[in-house]
This record gives sequence, C-alpha cells and structure tokens, in this order.
Amino acid sequence: MRSIKEYIDLFEKNINSFVPAADHEQSDMREMMLYSLDGGGKRVRPVLCMAFCELCGGRAENALRFAAAVEFIHTYSLIHDDLPCMDNDDIRRGKAASHIRFGEANALLAGDALLTHAFDLIARAAEDGQVSASAVVQAVAVLSRCAGMNGMIGGQYIDLATEGIKVPVDSLYLMDLYKTAALIKAASQLGCIAAGADADKIKNAGEFADKLGLAFQIIDDLLDYEDENASDKVNEKATYPELLGVQEARNLADKYTEQAINSLALFGEHAEVISAFADQLLHRTN
Repeated sequence: MRSIKEYIDLFEKNINSFVPAADHEQSDMREMMLYSLDGGGKRVRPVLCMAFCELCGGRAENALRFAAAVEFIHTYSLIHDDLPCMDNDDIRRGKAASHIRFGEANALLAGDALLTHAFDLIARAAEDGQVSASAVVQAVAVLSRCAGMNGMIGGQYIDLATEGIKVPVDSLYLMDLYKTAALIKAASQLGCIAAGADADKIKNAGEFADKLGLAFQIIDDLLDYEDENASDKVNEKATYPELLGVQEARNLADKYTEQAINSLALFGEHAEVISAFADQLLHRTN
C-alpha cells in the first residue's frame, strides 16, 4: 500500500479533471466548484476510499472517481453549512466562504452542482471500465444513504434543531454518527466496493469508519473549544468538551480510535497504513 501522502498527491493530481466545464460561456459554475474543492481540506475521505481499495486488493486509481464523489458531497455540505440560514460562517479554511465570495444564491447552486455531479462521477467509473456496473449500483446505494436523511443530512437537522439547547451526550453521539461519521463510512465502504471486496470487509470498513468519525468530531470539538469566535460557540451548540469536560472528551476520542483500529483486524497486517492514519487524525492540531 502507498503512504498517506502518496494517496493525497494522487487525489490532488486528478481532482480538477473531475470538475465539469459548462457547455456555454455564461456560467462560472466550474470556478465556484473548484473554489471550495481547493479549500485546503485534509482529504480524509478520499484517502480512506483509495486506501481501503488497495487494502482489498484493488488499485487506488480505480477508486479515484468514487473518492472524488464523496469529497464532492462533503464539500457541498460545507458550502451549505456556511450559509446564513445555517451556521452563518464567513470564513472557511482561512478564506472567504463561498457565499461571501460568490453570493448566497450562487453558493447554493455550487453546492447543488457538487452534490448532483457526485453521482455522475460514480456512473462514469463504470463507463471508463474502472469498476463494474454492479459496483456502481452498490456505491450509489451506500453513498445516497450515508448522505441522506439517515446520514449526513439527518445529522445536520439534529445539529440545527438542538442549537441553544442542553442535550444529553447520547443525542450528540447520534448527531455526529450521522453528520460526521456517515460520509467517512461511505468513503471507506466505497473503497472496498471499488475493489470488489466481500460483504464482511465492507461491513468492517463501515464499523471502522463509524468509530473514526466519532473520534474525528471529538477532536474537532476540542480544537474549537478555546476559540470564542468558533461557530459552535456563537450558535450555542452542544459539544463533547462542553458536556463532558476536556479530559473526558479526550479519553473518549482515544477510546473510539482504539475501537476503530481494532475493527481492522479482519484485514490483517496490511491495514497498518490506515491504522496509522487514524492515529494521526487523533493527534492532529488543526
């Protein structure tokens, strides 16, 4: 298997080619889509998609369109999250949010375009011979569930509905299992699907991603905890350090990361790259 850096480099080399060009000159949609896609993210989801594909005996190149599809949906969710009707953030990853740069209506359309084109990317993976038609059907089913009302969208709904309300940690767990972990789960499972993996490996990849996603969100909460201008503070959202305290939240992130790594046992020693990536995300500082 490749290193994390090699996966990121492979993805960055190809991502721009997956963004469509308009058929006419009256559209700046490509520019708007690229603006947010090039926002300096960690590429967690594409890395996991490609890494799981290779872990299951496939080629990372054959998972590139699947990886991009998940990143497109993740990026659209960030564009919409930043809108005034949601988290009302003006800055995303150190630069103006999409709606500040292009206007609210155009930001909404850019997000819609990314969401829609994600499924075109999956279909084209079969058209180009990278995966089978049956893998495309399976991938569409997984991604649509993980992105929908019983996945990311459902988590966003809970997030908005609980602003300014004291909620139990169980509600926070459910919200983050949907809002954050679901797309990480989709990426991991789509990597397995791209390689033609069996049902047990797809299931275990999902279990890994559920726990990794929860740990990832807890670390995000901890990193934002001291920032009085963070949207979680401004919008009075429940977070793990707010509910449990800093040390207990850290302990919980450690626990979930350990559970995630343990769930990779089915894949054997070749899962070391993904295990190390999980540990790297646990100890990140930004």
